[in-house]
Amino acid sequence: MTSQTLDRVLIMDAVRVAEEAAIAAWALAGRGDEKAADQAAVDAMRTALNELSIDGVIVIGEGERDEAPMLYIGEKVGTGTGPRIDIALDPLEGTTLTAKAMANALAVMAWAPAGTMLHAPDTYMDKIACGPGYPAGVVDLDRSPADNVRSLAKAKGVEPSDITVCVLDRPRHAEIIASLRDVGARVYLITDGDVAGVMNTANADTGVDLYVGQGGAPEGVLACAALKCVGGQFQGRLVFRNADERARAITHGITDLDKKYDLHEMVRADAIFVATGVTSGALLDGVRMEGGFVHTHTLVMDSSTSTVRQVRMKRRL
Repeated sequence: MTSQTLDRVLIMDAVRVAEEAAIAAWALAGRGDEKAADQAAVDAMRTALNELSIDGVIVIGEGERDEAPMLYIGEKVGTGTGPRIDIALDPLEGTTLTAKAMANALAVMAWAPAGTMLHAPDTYMDKIACGPGYPAGVVDLDRSPADNVRSLAKAKGVEPSDITVCVLDRPRHAEIIASLRDVGARVYLITDGDVAGVMNTANADTGVDLYVGQGGAPEGVLACAALKCVGGQFQGRLVFRNADERARAITHGITDLDKKYDLHEMVRADAIFVATGVTSGALLDGVRMEGGFVHTHTLVMDSSTSTVRQVRMKRRL
């Protein structure tokens, strides 16, 4: 059923949707207006989705319906005919990066058959992730960062000082960063974009072995869809700052508020994942205008075939 739902035509449709969002956001790169760049990406992605022959539901989107005028959680997209699909998306991961024309901004989206993605509320999530090739349980959210570095180093056959850990540069991560440095690990700090941060663990070219820290729960689902396609391990636990956030989780059907999720509980079926570069970074080149043509660079992954493709598009403006 999964391979039929996410066929090759739909995969390329997903690529085109991400391309449109990236191009729209790039037009506002370096302009200093985060909201305008995000809105441009949202508008372009929504328009492109609604042209497709799918019966899609946004399960990870721009926020709750009352807070997000477009691409809110629960919104239906597509023509209403065709396969039923869960859609997780971030039309512009890295709004600040785009506004400042900094590296690593992406347009990101994942698709899976209806009812197979965790409907994560717009809250925080504690996360840990590593790439493929390690025994199950090599890292664990309930261990200290230092212990996870030691475990991963042992499995890799290296010293802890040879392990590189990606962490969002936030005050809340001060203790994590200190623990990692105490054990001798190299800490790679990023300012934004923890979907890309998790994806870095599965890309040998980045040199990142481990991702640790607290970020958005929706981004956790997107990251899991990417790791499902290429292999790797992920664990996450929702973090609630107040009673309203707990109530919101319950409305999403979450009953165990303290549950530790693994990758395959967050994305329970085969998925496709696409990311188009807005600004150039470690994973992808950004949008480029040259000689009357627009160029994009997209990563597209399919877990049903464990296929990873890079798609470069060139079209006349």
